Formats: sequence, structure tokens, C-alpha cells
Amino acid sequence: MKITDVKIRKTFTEGPMLAVASVTFDNVFVVHDVKVIFANDRHFIVMPSRKNADGTYRDIAHPITAEFRGELEETILAAFRKDLEEQKEAESVPAEV
Repeated sequence: MKITDVKIRKTFTEGPMLAVASVTFDNVFVVHDVKVIFANDRHFIVMPSRKNADGTYRDIAHPITAEFRGELEETILAAFRKDLEEQKEAESVPAEV
């Protein structure tokens, strides 16, 4: 299974959640609401989840192997860094009148 697209849907400037992403696999399957988090001095991803009746959370979709989780996390974080750079460039370009 190959990651064929990552879209950063929304970014945040406050709090530990920095972004929400959608990831497409093999151009035929998408997972929405993957979160980019900064905590404990590092960036990582959190898979979409739902709250159980007992107050705990359970992932709706998640990688099974550590190897694929690492690949998924690095791909999403790279897309997040690229999105941040594009935002900075857009802010530095003067608006035309």
C-alpha cells in the first residue's frame, strides 16, 4: 500500500494540535482527521479516534506495523513542514494593489 497524497486541511497556532490532515492510499482510499501534534519536544501524528462510553479513546483506523507507522508519520510531517513553508512564503509576498 502506497501513500499517494497528503493534504493538510487545517493548521492551528495555539495548543499542542498543529494540523489536521487527510491521507490517500493507492489513489483509492482516504483517511481523514489525522492530527499533527507537538508534545514532549517532538512532532508526531495521532490517528482518528472516537470516545468510548468509559471515556477512553479508540483509533478508528491505524497502521498495524511500526515500519508503516513510521513511513506514514514521516510523510505527513513532511507535508506539514511544506505547508508551513508555503504559508510563510505567502505571508512574505507583498499584496498587489
